[in-house]
Parts: sequence; C-alpha cells; structure tokens
Amino acid sequence: MLLLVGLGNPGSESADNRHNVGSMAVDAIAQRHAFGTFRKRFQGRAASGTLGGEKVIALKPETFMNLSGEAVAAALRFYKLAPEDVLVVHDDIDLAPGKLRGKLGGGDGGHNGLRSIDQHIGPAYRRLRIGVGHPGDKDRVADYVLANFSKAEKSWLSLLLDAIAETADLLVRDEARFLSRVAHLLNPPKKKEPPEGGTHGI
Repeated sequence: MLLLVGLGNPGSESADNRHNVGSMAVDAIAQRHAFGTFRKRFQGRAASGTLGGEKVIALKPETFMNLSGEAVAAALRFYKLAPEDVLVVHDDIDLAPGKLRGKLGGGDGGHNGLRSIDQHIGPAYRRLRIGVGHPGDKDRVADYVLANFSKAEKSWLSLLLDAIAETADLLVRDEARFLSRVAHLLNPPKKKEPPEGGTHGI
C-alpha cells in the first residue's frame, strides 16, 4: 500500500497558491484514476484508489502546512505503514518552474511541511518535488509561495498536472520511468520535416 500525500494549506483562498501544487497534483491523480470521494480523515481529507495494481490512499492534510506531519503520522499509524510507504508531493523553490525530481530521504530544504513530517515519522520517505521557481530574494519566499500561480504559469501547470495524472501508475513502482515519461509527454520529439521539394524518381 502507498500513502500518497499532497501538501498544501486548507481553505479555498489557498487552493491556487504555489505552495499547494502538491495537493493539486494529488487531486489530478485521484480524478484521473477514479479514486473514491475525499472524506474527512486523519486531520485532512483522504480517498482510496489503485495505481499500477497497488492500493493507494491519497491524503491532503488540512492542518496548516507547518503541522502536516500530524496528519501523515495519524494515517501511517492507522494503516500500519512504514515511512518508505509514503510519497509526499510538494512544491520546491529550488527547482525551475515545472521541473520534477524524485527523492528518498534527505533534508527538508527549508520546507515547513517536510520539516513537520520529518519530526513525526523521520526523513526516510519518498518525495516528488515540483519546481515553482524562486523569487530571487530569500526575504520574499514566504509571500511568493503563498501567492497564486500567475496566468502565464497556469499554462505549463495545467500540462504538467495532466502529465503527472496520466503517468501516475508508474509512480508506484518505477519512479525513473515515471519521470522520463512525464518529460516525454511535456516535450515530445519533433517530427523530422521532409526535404524541400520532396523526392523525385527517374
């Protein structure tokens, strides 16, 4: 079983924030793969479904970001899972907008949601990092991640969320193929143009 966690802040006013892109991705996956209805559980909302033949619990904590670990730990205890059975999807300001990276364990990178999860279950869980870019000034980071995606950003965001959802079956067992497939969907190889004038026979 996989516990798939999408990080974000609760409330409609936060729904389109850059900080909520993890929650957006989990919503996209759950919708594409016909998960059940999200219901209040574990200080958040949870829904169950299947990816790649494996049962998955999708969890969107509804504590504020810096308390996300409380919801994750509650679900982990209930299902008797280990940290390595957890995949947390979250925003990352150190990645260029729209870039994806997978990671197992490591530090929290200054992310309050990851810091809280580390405090409750340790750092040995999987992460899917979604790049949202950096504002260029560390003093502006908080305002930047708590602001909505711009209209221009939403064009690549929509394509990325769609590619993540389409390829989510691979995310369970083959993360390298998942990342490769998403990259292919977002940047398909260009078809070779035939030479001008076509071909001529004699």
